[in-house]
Amino acid sequence: MAEPTTDLPDARALAERIDALMPRAKSDLAELVAIRSVADPRQFPPEECERAARWVADAFTEAGLIDVRLEETPDGSHAVLGHRPGPEGSPTVLLYCHYDVQPPLGEAAWTSPPFTLTERDGRWYGRGTADCKGNIVMHLTALRALGDALPVGLKFVAEGSEEQGTGGLEEYVTAHPGDICADALLICDTGNAAVGRPTATTALRGLANVVVTVTTLRGDLHSGMFGGPAPDALAALIQMLSTLRDADGGTRIDGLDCTGTWTGVPYEEEQFRADASVLDGVRLTGSGSVADRLWARPAVTVLGIDCPPVVGSAAAVPARARARVSLRVPPGTASEAALAALTAHLTAAAPWGARVSVEKEGTGSPFRPATDGPAYRAMGRAMEQAYGRPMEFLGQGGSIPLCNVLAGTCPDAEIVLMGVEEPRCLIHAPDESVDPSEIRNMALVEALFLLGYASAR
Repeated sequence: MAEPTTDLPDARALAERIDALMPRAKSDLAELVAIRSVADPRQFPPEECERAARWVADAFTEAGLIDVRLEETPDGSHAVLGHRPGPEGSPTVLLYCHYDVQPPLGEAAWTSPPFTLTERDGRWYGRGTADCKGNIVMHLTALRALGDALPVGLKFVAEGSEEQGTGGLEEYVTAHPGDICADALLICDTGNAAVGRPTATTALRGLANVVVTVTTLRGDLHSGMFGGPAPDALAALIQMLSTLRDADGGTRIDGLDCTGTWTGVPYEEEQFRADASVLDGVRLTGSGSVADRLWARPAVTVLGIDCPPVVGSAAAVPARARARVSLRVPPGTASEAALAALTAHLTAAAPWGARVSVEKEGTGSPFRPATDGPAYRAMGRAMEQAYGRPMEFLGQGGSIPLCNVLAGTCPDAEIVLMGVEEPRCLIHAPDESVDPSEIRNMALVEALFLLGYASAR
């Protein structure tokens, strides 16, 4: 083990440095949010993503990393890579984030412009403030507070197409493991259970997405002349989709275990209702605890339906209809097995002999890291120092396919999922926001972890 670096700051000194850096964190985040880095050239110019990548490269060069560069990945996006050597024999830590963002989903749905950082009620609003540009700023603030006082080596990667799911970085990692692999990988694209509750994510759901098409007629028919005996493709599709849930709304798919339980931190129902903005009088779907339903059981969602719109529809029996169906898969269930079960269920549920085709759109494997190594011990201490309460474990309903690639490519690394994205952030939705106290506290957590990790090994 390396000799400890001298003149390391204590927790109080680090906290004071980070407090002094928060105005800069806000201005940095404002600059980043203003860059419309949606990695979809059909919606935004690709130059915006390159501008964000260069901003990140310049900022982390200024923060002390070396050889910071843009590397094109197989999907055409650019990953920002850099490193900083540590003392002889010291462990290495990877810092991960992504600079691309979800599309804003229409400015009219936002209270303030999505690409303008706006402070309101103590939170900072704008697309990417939490997911994941808030985590970029968290990394920068931690490194600036530490300065040269680092007893570990660093590697850094900022992904450029995470939200599109096109897999550019995953392919790059398998071809260039030396750029990425480290002793501890801090995947900063999740967050705490709530503001002020330090949390590491220890379960990610996988997914199996399909497009199901139902055809019953050679063409649409006049509903007055043929409606009744003529098989309605849209009605058939609706009936098929309804079989994916039981009477209380819980997911029920033949061949899948839908009874799992969650043993980590609970998610209280009233808190979930508030976080999810569930309307008064509307019941939650499914049974068991909220955490069971979110993190330990399959969950099906109908993402979209192609059928005649209300405005402009004709008095006709539809001959064809289709739907995009997403199945989130908990750890312990293989995504390909879930895909097969979903496909078989939908096919078997078709009424009246309707013709059905189910097209695979994509799959992603669930993920659960080991939590008994030195990185988790050091992270637990850092979180308790920063927040004054023990670290908790929770699951996340989203998927991060990169984690499984990293686990396979860097089998000896500990993977820690953390960040600033607590539930009130409303990531992917209009009015995304971040609580600046989470940027401050998680920057302190990261700084304390980087100071303490070497001695925890």
